[in-house]
Amino acid sequence: MSTDKEPAKAQKGGRNHAGAKELAGYYSSGKRVQEYICVTVASSLLVFNAYHIILNFDVENWKWHFAAAILAIVVSDFASGLVHWLSDSYGSVDMPVFGKAFIRPFREHHIDPTAVCRHDFIEVNGDNFMLTVPYFSYMAYKFISHTPAEIQTFVVFESFMLTLGFFVMLTNQIHKWSHTYFGLPRWVTLLQDLNLILPRKHHRIHHVVPHETYFCITTGWLDYPLEKLGFWPAMEAIILRLTGIKPRTDDMHWCKKEEIR
Repeated sequence: MSTDKEPAKAQKGGRNHAGAKELAGYYSSGKRVQEYICVTVASSLLVFNAYHIILNFDVENWKWHFAAAILAIVVSDFASGLVHWLSDSYGSVDMPVFGKAFIRPFREHHIDPTAVCRHDFIEVNGDNFMLTVPYFSYMAYKFISHTPAEIQTFVVFESFMLTLGFFVMLTNQIHKWSHTYFGLPRWVTLLQDLNLILPRKHHRIHHVVPHETYFCITTGWLDYPLEKLGFWPAMEAIILRLTGIKPRTDDMHWCKKEEIR
């Protein structure tokens, strides 16, 4: 006899799973165009802003820039966990606009984890590039509208924001690499082995049904401390108390989906 504490049994996953096939079919040409535009614009802004940070770099402040970079990586890891947790645990593919565009990839990934390895650079990274466009645009405006003396007052902060944005842009690519076991460049596997980006063995923990832990997917540095603190269960308990919404109900719906005969 099952109890409430027992996880619901999901159908065996993979690319032939009924839910995976249906979710993959929701990827539209309009979504593809949006991703191309976001990758192009964000990449251009990244290069433009990096050029201006280098142009205004003061060697005497290198320690501040270094500290800003480390902090940015930690913040990006937490941000990846927060977005991942929210998208895995709440929302529905049936939500207007947002569901099929942004929730869909998270549902597909739990059913067919290797699907991300079959997606190209644009499909994997388009949404994360999109997230950086608003602030990168504002940063570019600041660089072209202020004097060199004024730029010196905020260049370290913008160095932090650029590094943060860069790792946000790369998060899904790093995540893809954590699911890729053959053909990775040596420099990628070296970064994984050094725990400078998300290691493959580390991320396997998240893919144990019902996918309720180890959400950080940039470096994974914060997964263990957040797990020891019980951070995600505490957040879910607060949401349940305030709204009555249980986490991952839509996710399990797709995992248990069977072919209609």
